[in-house]
Amino acid sequence: MTGLFAALALLGTMLAGTAAVAQDADRYGTQKVVYHINYNGGEDDRAYRGALRNVQNHINAVGAENMEIQVVLHGNGLGLLANAKTNENLQAQVLSLRGQEVNFVVCNNTLRGREISYQDDLFEVFEDHIVPSGVAELSRLQLMGYTYIKP
Repeated sequence: MTGLFAALALLGTMLAGTAAVAQDADRYGTQKVVYHINYNGGEDDRAYRGALRNVQNHINAVGAENMEIQVVLHGNGLGLLANAKTNENLQAQVLSLRGQEVNFVVCNNTLRGREISYQDDLFEVFEDHIVPSGVAELSRLQLMGYTYIKP
């Protein structure tokens, strides 16, 4: 009988957790968000890792199926993907977010101005990840209804 009560208690806890997630989805609805990163990562890429953690926390609260997320990188923000070439923690965070349909885009003005090769110098960047201008992309996305966030 004790096992039955334990199983029922566990089931109740699981259902309460499921209800909380459903309640969060109801609370936050569907969202389109653009994260803006144009700064240095600092010691141990702490600022970059923190920004990516913010994106993950956002997904955890709203649900990946309820979100469209763009991460726009320009200026010093390209350091995130440059440092990810050798920083396995950054690599894992970027790959995990991409696996949840987060789109990372890179500013072509920065690539040209700083003579950065997206193929050689940045982690997993392909031609379709490059936008003409990071700043113009931020504006375009906001005009399309994306909420602007600078972590």
